[in-house]
Amino acid sequence: MGRPVAVRPSGPSPTPGKVMLNKYARAFFTRVLTPFAALLLRLRVSPDAVTCVGTAGVMAGALAFYPRGEFFWGTVVITLFVFSDLVDGNMARQLGTSSRWGAFLDSTLDRVADAAIFSALALWFAGNGDDLLLCAVTLVCLASGQVVSYTKARGESIGLPVKVNGLVERAERLTVTLVLTGLAGFERTFSVPHIGVLLPIALWVVAIGSLVTIVQRVVTVRRESAEADAADAAEAARNGGA
Repeated sequence: MGRPVAVRPSGPSPTPGKVMLNKYARAFFTRVLTPFAALLLRLRVSPDAVTCVGTAGVMAGALAFYPRGEFFWGTVVITLFVFSDLVDGNMARQLGTSSRWGAFLDSTLDRVADAAIFSALALWFAGNGDDLLLCAVTLVCLASGQVVSYTKARGESIGLPVKVNGLVERAERLTVTLVLTGLAGFERTFSVPHIGVLLPIALWVVAIGSLVTIVQRVVTVRRESAEADAADAAEAARNGGA
């Protein structure tokens, strides 16, 4: 979950805004979390254990609070455990043990955590939330988020770079969902009127943005595969002529 990997994946450079945000946010959280990560290492806690505990915490927070409509406290618990993304990466850097296994575990458990969040929201709308349309939109968020990740992973597995910055990738998907869901919880927890509308807005934005991202990646893979096939055909022709 956010741990550095041994091989940097190919892809386009992020936008300057994202570079600046990542630069300063990473520097801040590195300073804050480095002592805690060092303490865990002295206690012989492994980065993999932190990854697993973080995912378990996200799942517990989502499934314990969201189906009951407790969006504020659920988001608080989830956010606390989401920071394990930064802690396990910090631990791995201090150990100098970034690995393909760590990257695989992080990526796999990220999908599990995402599924728990959107499944919990779907349970709310299917139950006391009593809104089958928003339940369906939430399920679209769940499914499309998984497909967004799959399209890039599958494209890279067949040797393509998949050079595309999608409209709504995992970071944007989680940020929009958690921030607006937490704010929507102010209506129930703190009696702030009308703010609950932010949750449907978040789900529609994530659903539509994820579908657009899928199209972007499919189009990119189609173009790159055509270019790769043409290059292979040209190489075969040259070898045949020789």
